[in-house]
Amino acid sequence: MARALSDAGHDVLLATAADSTCPVPQVPGFGPAAPEELGLTYSELGHVIKAYAAMQDVDIIHDHTLAGPLYAHRPPGIPVVTTIHGPLSPIYAPLYRDMAQDTGIIAISHDQCSRVEDLQVSTVIHHGIDLSAVSVGRGAGGYVCFVGRMCPDKGLMEAVSIARAAGVPLRIAAKMHAPDEYGYFRDVVQPALGPDEEFLGELSDPEKYELMGGSMALLNPIQWHEPFGLVMIEALATGTPVLATPIGAAPEIVRHGVTGYVASTHELVECVSRIPDLSREACRRSVEESFSAQRMAAGHLDFYASVIEEFRAKALPGGDLVQENQA
Repeated sequence: MARALSDAGHDVLLATAADSTCPVPQVPGFGPAAPEELGLTYSELGHVIKAYAAMQDVDIIHDHTLAGPLYAHRPPGIPVVTTIHGPLSPIYAPLYRDMAQDTGIIAISHDQCSRVEDLQVSTVIHHGIDLSAVSVGRGAGGYVCFVGRMCPDKGLMEAVSIARAAGVPLRIAAKMHAPDEYGYFRDVVQPALGPDEEFLGELSDPEKYELMGGSMALLNPIQWHEPFGLVMIEALATGTPVLATPIGAAPEIVRHGVTGYVASTHELVECVSRIPDLSREACRRSVEESFSAQRMAAGHLDFYASVIEEFRAKALPGGDLVQENQA
């Protein structure tokens, strides 16, 4: 996102971990990334305080934390927007309702913001990816693939069932860091794997794109209302169709019969034989048109402009003019 905004000619100030390689100006004073601190209140609040202190002379702040939009000492005269990155559960909905009083709320899919009532979501902007790092594959590997986290919600065992019933080899790449992920693999997945299923572990991005590009299709039979699903647009970017269950944002990403099939787990077995009917060029084109980083940045810039205009219009009648900023 920061790179795409910068490429579009805008100045971007990024508050992130010190070991970030993002080539835009960054707020100094942060340490390296500490994964064990992610989600901890003290860590996030410390990040928020330092970030907001450095952002006193910008046009708009896009806050991707949960605590930041509720921070009482936000810089005056600067509008703030936030993105809901996770599921809108009853636990989080009240927080976003409070944020919406003075913060623009961005959802990442229509399904995500339909999970709760009475929440003022300002706009829906789908995720995008940098296509320059992803080449189109031929899909000639003779296998289907699964890429995701090692947990029941991602539908790995359903993918195994689909591939077996269709008589097609399955290659599996999965993140497995947390104890419950190791436990699920050890107790459920590993004992069930047969000679036609190959577990590859967690892959780097180039390895992942190579796996996807050689695959006939990505099997993504998710079992929960996933707010978006980046793995689907990554596969489509390589020209690989996606076979997904009609849950969460999948129907917003996969065009049934054009870039893949959206159907029940049972119906997806039959869909495997129809993969040759799909165009790999159409899959790539769908990402270029709807899910590129440039399209995502353009959507955000349009939203930023509307928020800034509304914010300044509200400030004018009271005589409290909002400062024109250069950043």
